[in-house]
Amino acid sequence: MPRQSVLIRGGGLAGACAAYLLRGAGFAIAHEPVRRSPVPVIMLSDAALGLIRDAFGRDDLFADAHRIARRVVRWGGDALSMPHGAVVVSEDDLITALGEELAGDADALAPVATLHCALPFPDGELMRFGQRRAMAARVMLRAEADHATCHIEAVAQGWLFLIPSGPAQCWLLGVGAPLERLLEGSLLIAPLIAGLGESSPGFETAPRQLARLAGPDWLACGMSAIAFDPICGDGSAQSVREAILAAAVIAHRGNRQALATHYHSMLTASLRRHIQISGQFYATGGDTPWWREQVAALAQGYAWTTAQLAHMPEPRYLLRGFQLIEREAAT
Repeated sequence: MPRQSVLIRGGGLAGACAAYLLRGAGFAIAHEPVRRSPVPVIMLSDAALGLIRDAFGRDDLFADAHRIARRVVRWGGDALSMPHGAVVVSEDDLITALGEELAGDADALAPVATLHCALPFPDGELMRFGQRRAMAARVMLRAEADHATCHIEAVAQGWLFLIPSGPAQCWLLGVGAPLERLLEGSLLIAPLIAGLGESSPGFETAPRQLARLAGPDWLACGMSAIAFDPICGDGSAQSVREAILAAAVIAHRGNRQALATHYHSMLTASLRRHIQISGQFYATGGDTPWWREQVAALAQGYAWTTAQLAHMPEPRYLLRGFQLIEREAAT
């Protein structure tokens, strides 16, 4: 009997992780590449890196990547310094390390399911909770700056994130206004910068989610389908968690509509938790119109996700490792 196949459209971390797990579950993979602009820099906390290593069975992944050992935060008060464990990579580094998992081996097989990790989606309605344009630029740090410390700062029109990516490299992310304008109000980060490079094209960072994330023969996954605000630094780990759930849903032999509903509700619940957590940051970052607008937008997102979950049944399934099981069987 020939293997069943799954088509993965797009890729990224979510697509690569799902492909790896589905192959392990006995599926063949067909891949349809979709080009998009890569994220220039990703800071993976030790917890996120541990999750990725566990999902791929790669204990040595990014063992030589640039490490961050400390975080300094100025957020609505005096600057605080605290220990922090993370590595810094680019999305290109991530896909180079993991992208071979997306190599197709099922071109001649009709897929039993499609995992959409890129536009367009079968149901394209996207719920957006705010507008937070971000820009990124390479910067040169002053000689006294510590390349093992990242810095986060709230200013009147948004916030800044300074991320060293190597002994002589550093990235600056700005959310809310052009970098030059944000730096005008900076007391923590601006004094560390010796030179600012050209800013990247703007990109959206506000949380958002497809109104429908799954159907009987398809799932939507990755940052194009559901996106977290980078303020919590959980986007990469979320992509892996989505891929784990997506692979488990596809591999399960239960009712397809019930599984699709479970997938949608679990991801919606994860977005609601994220909005609740990030809302606390935006509520304390500042008291200008910009900050108040973000708090109001997040309140709308919390209300929408709560209403969605109120109309969904209690979860029928439970993840155990990388497999989905009936809750009744688990008890």
